[in-house]
Amino acid sequence: MKPMTKPAALLSAVLLSACSMAPTYQRPAAPVAAAFPSDSAGAASRTSVPLPLRADARSAVDTGWRDYFTDPRLQRLIASALDNNRDLRTAVLRIEEARAQYNIQSADRLPNLNANLADTRAKTPAFLSSTGRSTIGERYDVGVSVSSFELDFFGRVKSLNDAALASYLATEEARLAAQIALVAQVAQAYYTERAYAEQYALAQQTYEARARTYKLTQQRAEVGASSRLDLRSNETLMETARAAALTLARQRAQAENALTLLVGQPPASAASGAMPSDAQIDVLNALPAGLPSDLLSRRPDIRAAEQRLKAANANIGAARAAFFPRISLTAAVGSSSPSLHGLFDSGSGSWSFAPQLTLPIFDAGRNSANLTLAEVRKNLAVADYEKTIQTAFREVADALAARDYLGEQVNAQRAVQEAQADRLKLLQLRFDNGVASSLDVLDAQRELFSAQQTLVQARLLRTTTAIDLYRTLGGGLK
Repeated sequence: MKPMTKPAALLSAVLLSACSMAPTYQRPAAPVAAAFPSDSAGAASRTSVPLPLRADARSAVDTGWRDYFTDPRLQRLIASALDNNRDLRTAVLRIEEARAQYNIQSADRLPNLNANLADTRAKTPAFLSSTGRSTIGERYDVGVSVSSFELDFFGRVKSLNDAALASYLATEEARLAAQIALVAQVAQAYYTERAYAEQYALAQQTYEARARTYKLTQQRAEVGASSRLDLRSNETLMETARAAALTLARQRAQAENALTLLVGQPPASAASGAMPSDAQIDVLNALPAGLPSDLLSRRPDIRAAEQRLKAANANIGAARAAFFPRISLTAAVGSSSPSLHGLFDSGSGSWSFAPQLTLPIFDAGRNSANLTLAEVRKNLAVADYEKTIQTAFREVADALAARDYLGEQVNAQRAVQEAQADRLKLLQLRFDNGVASSLDVLDAQRELFSAQQTLVQARLLRTTTAIDLYRTLGGGLK
């Protein structure tokens, strides 16, 4: 056992002193402006100024989705989606896959210790035997061994280990990004279904009212009090409302199917609830944007892209180390004996120590090509990282721009609806007094129905934009 002292000391020194030939990692500069764009020219032309955000408003990353979405049914749907959504489940399994790959790679940094027990028998023919007779020899061996352990002088194994770790961390960040996206998708699908339900109710009410008007007009036409043109115009409006109701019923059913897919199972309760009020939407929009530099730590997709960049950087170190000698050790210590009962007798100890050095001399440019490939892949990772930042910047900027304008758009559309409703009342009075024609009343009914539908769509757009802002700022994890 004494001769193993020096190899063991050498092995320990190598394990402690292994370095990496990977380039020193430096985070690329963010290829975006220092602040999100502000539309000062547009703001100057507005009829009103949006209310300022509260000074105590919490950031998106500090606002859990249960605090952000207060609708109880929506909360249940999001919780169910986090448990049952297959895309998120796949992302979790990807993490397990990456963790296993990292564990496999990190195992190469330590020697594999194996226990061996062997029984060897060999027959020697008579013409080869020193005694002139055939003999059968036996040998028994028992011990432990280290097989082909690489001494990582140039950091090849360490670089591969670092790359595997970064890939694992990137997969974990990708899972977090998938969770944030899922929370936002469920909320948007839920409110989309609620908007279709509200539009369908309006269309159904409009159809029923127009059906009654058509029936009265039909009765008047039968006694000559209304013209055929009035009858057909009323029929057109009635059937238009009916077609709109059928279209919205189909869209609502498809929205429910999309929500079921996101949740991962049929919703436990029937569809209920309503679109959030304007005050609730204001609360959803009350999120401070911060600075673009904050996105680097807030958004898991950006952190995932950076981890992929670190993995590519580490792979350059492994490719560089391939140009240098590779030293591996094979060692064993144990006991050998020609008989089983003498295997552990005094003096039966045995050992072997076989270092091996491999120096690349000619590989037809393989190592150079591998290094070039690693460098190109790093450049690709840099481009992907920068594009991810730019995409995140654009998403936040779009959501902020929408927040600035959609509140006013909803107010304007509500004013249109109120004006159309008042116009219809006035025209109905004029028609009852014989001043206005029935065509004017029918046109006002059509315009009011269109204004009602457009208002619901504008409120839905403002709601989904608030959810987008929450997602793009990194909210949805808690």
